[in-house]
Amino acid sequence: MQYTLEEIQNIYHLPLTTLIYRAQAVHHKFQDPSGVQLCTLKSIKTGACPEDCKYCPQSAHSEVGIEKEALLDTETILRDAVAAKKGGATRFCMGAAWRRVPHGEQFESLLNTVQSVSDLGMEVCCTLGSLEQEQANALKEAGCAVYNHNLDTSREFYSEIITTRTFDERLDNIRKVREAGMEVCSGGIIGMGESIDDRLKMLQELANLDPYPDSVPINALIACKGTPLESQKFVDSFEFVRVIATARILMPKTMVRLSAGRTEMNDELQALCYLAGANSIFLGDKLLTTANPDSSDDYRLLNKFGLTSLDPDQARAIHARSGEEASIFA
Repeated sequence: MQYTLEEIQNIYHLPLTTLIYRAQAVHHKFQDPSGVQLCTLKSIKTGACPEDCKYCPQSAHSEVGIEKEALLDTETILRDAVAAKKGGATRFCMGAAWRRVPHGEQFESLLNTVQSVSDLGMEVCCTLGSLEQEQANALKEAGCAVYNHNLDTSREFYSEIITTRTFDERLDNIRKVREAGMEVCSGGIIGMGESIDDRLKMLQELANLDPYPDSVPINALIACKGTPLESQKFVDSFEFVRVIATARILMPKTMVRLSAGRTEMNDELQALCYLAGANSIFLGDKLLTTANPDSSDDYRLLNKFGLTSLDPDQARAIHARSGEEASIFA
């Protein structure tokens, strides 16, 4: 189904109780309502990224001063993956501050790392920048199940945030990931100064992909000092919940992931996000270079809410489930 902006606006602007009710109906029909996918995100090559993304402390154009680190070796990454698995994560995501994935020794080392983490029985996700098709195929063969490449925002607002990579380059990278047989993880960031319609246009782009992404991370901007967006205020709580609920309705089978920004969210806001259809989070004290809640706090919340970990087989079964998807106008 191809959604128009007007259709998505009509969903988003429903009375909040009605919007959450509809999101819950979709969530219960297509997901395990008590299951949450637990992931860990590790920076395996940090800093000095040539991209000029205004939100990112790792950009070489920012004044954050993050120390540049070379690609970590397999042994170091594997040690972190083992710890993540012991901590309850079922998916291990590796992020590198590259514009394009390199060739040669670094890529061969990366493939070895992917295979080693996959051999632990964890789902492997990578977010490494732009890929050539041969590289995407090689990552898939090595055991990479998922590749992340966010759209970040709407096509119209995009140039206000990034100029070193086009919006269509991101869509092309997603196409390569699908062609290689990996799952697609793609979402965006809320609170960068964009309009509500920009947020809805981003969701429209994602929902109208065929198929739509298997995972959709929704980030609330952390305004890092030294970045061009350092003065942005944290996104309004109810606007954020509305984005989560709208994403759930538009993409019933996707994992809607609460990503960056949870350190600024109280228990009640996170509870509303789960009610609105979020069903995945990142465990661990960092998301690449930004703070994340302590895992003990996350487990305290999950226990309080009566939610349990969703294993990879359950998640795949949800994606594969056949049947007509819920009507947004039901």
